[in-house]
Amino acid sequence: MVNEDRTFQRPGRVLHIDGDSDYLDTCLEKYKKLGIEAAGVHVKEKDQPSKVYELLKQYKPDILVLTGHDGVIKDENGYSSMDNYRNSKYFVDAVKEARRYDNNLDGLVIFAGACQSMYHEIIEAGANYASAPYRVLIHALDPVYICKKIAYTGIGTIISPKDVISTTITGLKGIGGIETRGKYRDGYPLEPYR
Repeated sequence: MVNEDRTFQRPGRVLHIDGDSDYLDTCLEKYKKLGIEAAGVHVKEKDQPSKVYELLKQYKPDILVLTGHDGVIKDENGYSSMDNYRNSKYFVDAVKEARRYDNNLDGLVIFAGACQSMYHEIIEAGANYASAPYRVLIHALDPVYICKKIAYTGIGTIISPKDVISTTITGLKGIGGIETRGKYRDGYPLEPYR
C-alpha cells in the first residue's frame, strides 16, 4: 500500500565562510542542532574576496555567510570612511564576488560583516543582511539565527527585515537588511526506502 501523505522537507543550505576558526566551529555546531545543512570553511577576511567564487561553485548553497572579525580603527568621526575599518573592505569585495556568481537577491541570500562593520557599504555591495548599523559588537551566533529564519521560511514567503532581525541576539543595532525570500521547500512523495 502506498502512503500518499508522506512528504519530505528541504531547508535552505548554508555555506559559512569565517575568518575565525573557533567561531566557525561554534556556528557549525549550532547549525547541526537546528537541522540545517551547513558547510564551513575557515578563510581569513583578507582572502575571502579571492576564494568565495570558487567556494560557491563547489558548495552551491542557498545562503552564504561571510564573517570573521572587524572593527573601527579610528574615532567615531571616521565612520564614513572605509579606511577606518579593519576588514569591511574585504567583506564588501567578497559580497561583490558572490554577486558575480549569483546576482539575484532571492537566488543566493548573503549575510556579511562582523563586529562594527560598515553596514551600508556591505548592503550596497549586494548583501541581503549585514552588520553593524550602529557599529556595535555582534554575537557570534547572530548569522546562524538569520540563516535559521531564512532556511525555514517557505520560498513563497518574503520575510521582512524586522522579522529576521528579531530572531538575533544583538538585534537592530547589530544587524540590518532587506526583504528576502525564504529558502524552505516541501517535497513529495517521500521514497519508501529511507
